[in-house]
Amino acid sequence: MSTRARLADIAQQAGVSEATVSRVMNNKAGVAEGTRQSVLTAIDVLGYERPTRLTSKRASLVGLVTPELSNPIFPAFAQVIESQLVRHGFTPVLCTQTPGGVHEDEYVRMLLDRGVAGIIYVSGQHADTLTSIDRYTELRARGLPIVMINGYREGIDAPFISNDEFASMELALHHLIQLGHTRIGLAVGPERYVPVIRKIGGFRSGLKELLGVDDVDDLIVTTMFSLEGGASAAGRLLERGVTAIVCGSDLMALGAIREARVRGLRVPEDLSVVGYDDSLLIAFTDPPLTTVRQGVRSMSEAAVRALVDEIRGVQPTAGEYVFRPELVVRRSTAAVPRH
Repeated sequence: MSTRARLADIAQQAGVSEATVSRVMNNKAGVAEGTRQSVLTAIDVLGYERPTRLTSKRASLVGLVTPELSNPIFPAFAQVIESQLVRHGFTPVLCTQTPGGVHEDEYVRMLLDRGVAGIIYVSGQHADTLTSIDRYTELRARGLPIVMINGYREGIDAPFISNDEFASMELALHHLIQLGHTRIGLAVGPERYVPVIRKIGGFRSGLKELLGVDDVDDLIVTTMFSLEGGASAAGRLLERGVTAIVCGSDLMALGAIREARVRGLRVPEDLSVVGYDDSLLIAFTDPPLTTVRQGVRSMSEAAVRALVDEIRGVQPTAGEYVFRPELVVRRSTAAVPRH
């Protein structure tokens, strides 16, 4: 294929003139960054090889900031986001926060030093209501595209992608109530986090609407998002007479099952347990876990699309986009025990 034909193909794919494609191919100034990225992506999509002088372009980097990867839901998000970024011609830079490790702010400084084109945050500091949003408003003020997953905060002019926590609780409660449970507990993480606040709100409103229960404080335990946290919460809830527990993560649900067994109880014969996330291998636990599935793929694709659009010069639509979860019924839930 001739060079002229390739220019025409790329120009059509990117929606720009051949002259603009030529300027990008020759690394000339005077082309908006969004337009430049559109041309580079068109080159990748059409299967053409980028000129050597463009392959190390810093602006093709996108930061992906996630919490620790020991919770399998975060690697699930990272995998889909990374593959989607690569499809759009960007190179993901994974930044994983660990307790006592590199802080989110330090990662962001390193990403800015490398000239990233944008950043996607998964359950980052934005989800913590006790932290300032200034770090994000400053990034927006300098024109950096950012997208947040799970943890909406007002005052940040950026797209937010969230799972519907209220619907998650509604799905879990409907399922358990249909099985005859009326004494249902909720085990979640620290209440400083937006998703936890919303789960608690959904749990409260769900019990009131479905069972007419107003006073639910003794049915809610906030603890750590971990196996140990789930076990601790389950112990306290079992002492309060619950026959079913809804957990804030699959790891917490596994901890709850472990605690039930330590106490000589069977799951689901004596206690029903519902997880949250539907993370990898949860279908193969003993028993296979009933859980609320986040739409990881659709949420990740939406986040990448929003970021890439802004990088290419499309004005972002700030605000929150809420995705509907799905209840996956397996064998950790059953009819209320008869005594």
